[in-house]
Amino acid sequence: MSTTSAPDLAIISAEERIAWAADEFGDGLILTTSFGIQAALMLHLATRVLPRIPVVFIDTGYHFPETYRFAAELTKRLDLNLKVFSPQQSAARQEALHGKRWEHGLDGLKAYNFDNKVEPMDRAVRELGACAWLAGLRRVQASTRETLDVVQVQNRITKIHPILDWDNRAVYRYLTDHGLPYHPLWEQGYVSVGDWHSSAPLLPGQNEEETRFGGLKRECGLHELSGRIDFSI
Repeated sequence: MSTTSAPDLAIISAEERIAWAADEFGDGLILTTSFGIQAALMLHLATRVLPRIPVVFIDTGYHFPETYRFAAELTKRLDLNLKVFSPQQSAARQEALHGKRWEHGLDGLKAYNFDNKVEPMDRAVRELGACAWLAGLRRVQASTRETLDVVQVQNRITKIHPILDWDNRAVYRYLTDHGLPYHPLWEQGYVSVGDWHSSAPLLPGQNEEETRFGGLKRECGLHELSGRIDFSI
């Protein structure tokens, strides 16, 4: 890990932020993706700088069929060093033991998200020996992201948000300039895609965060600084 002082990360480009993170954290740097609506952007951006960076995908077993096909397409096209992590219990077993927890309010969602997203991500960090994490969060996506910084520490791991200050026009321009696709469900009105049971198309009068988890919450736990997860390694 570098001991040099960081540049002013608030004003440099996304590519420069990734390059700084690569210098700072070396082999301890990973990238996460949900293969969501605009996932091709961060995957392309990061792998141009770090072609073999480990790309972590948490496979809950509840992704849309379109997501799995999109993941296969981008993995092949961008030659991703994909690392797939799944929950310790299958979707069928979870439902048999606990029911459809996403239908049981905030407490049910919290338990579901911990088992299906937070715990597998914690395991990914440990097994890959990661100390830093590139994530494609953007401030315009939700009120929960408006106050994020380009670099933040979340429970012992450093998170870097290279495109935090990008707006939707910048995303569109990058994808178009590089001939990259949006997720297939973009054409059906989805602006954010996760598990099939917790994602919905954008309706008139809604904002993006209202399309996730029935509007009860925006974050699944992976990106909450006060989450239960302990990323100690």
